[in-house]
Amino acid sequence: MKIVVIGGSGLIGSKVVDRLRQLGHEVVAASPTSGVNTVTGEGLPAALAGAQVVVDVANSPSFEDQPVMEFFQKSGRHLLAAEATAGVRHHVALSVVGTERLQQSGYFRAKLVQENLIKSSGIPYTIVRATQFMEFLASIAAFSTTGNVVRVSPAGIQPIAADDVADALVDVTLRHPLNSILEIAGPELFSLSALIRRYLAKKEDPRHVIADSHAQYSGADLDELTLVPGKDARLGKINLETWYANQPVMAQPLT
Repeated sequence: MKIVVIGGSGLIGSKVVDRLRQLGHEVVAASPTSGVNTVTGEGLPAALAGAQVVVDVANSPSFEDQPVMEFFQKSGRHLLAAEATAGVRHHVALSVVGTERLQQSGYFRAKLVQENLIKSSGIPYTIVRATQFMEFLASIAAFSTTGNVVRVSPAGIQPIAADDVADALVDVTLRHPLNSILEIAGPELFSLSALIRRYLAKKEDPRHVIADSHAQYSGADLDELTLVPGKDARLGKINLETWYANQPVMAQPLT
């Protein structure tokens, strides 16, 4: 089966590409570096010719309100139009748990627009909404730091490892379209503040974490369940301890 992975060179996309190729499928890892640009439409007809499934895991290079909206609108419209022409039978897209509850954020407004374009396209689809990746915990801490203090919400969060995300996407890709949303999450529930505190402690990072109910997440307010999936979510196998133990050790700088 020919499968095109949009964003196939990124964190999740490269894992999906490798897994599908190992299973014997013909996989196109599509990205601007390979001559496929969904924002402009460049390279899409050739890449999608003969494809049965498209997996879209591409993300905007900018999270600013206007650029991110333009990215998901243009990318979604060009990609779905090209899929319709090519006769693609299943569109799989990666989105985020809580998207509809995070509409204060320009990024999540754009993700909801992307989801709605998919639903109205007429192409059979599966939208996979994932919780926050464990790989981005350092970024959350960095964005939330002032001086030596990290202020993050105590809202619930169920982080998932990128490998579990890739496994779920491959499974969905090889099944019939759901024409609905599937939520995926990690196996453990934390408060966001406790999660960041635990992560920094493991790294022996001296920053002080404060649980602040007014701290925003990507520009949006959180309540206890904003980032938490529903009861029918598919849970990954990798917990925080296992994920952390398998992270590469950074070399110490020479002094």
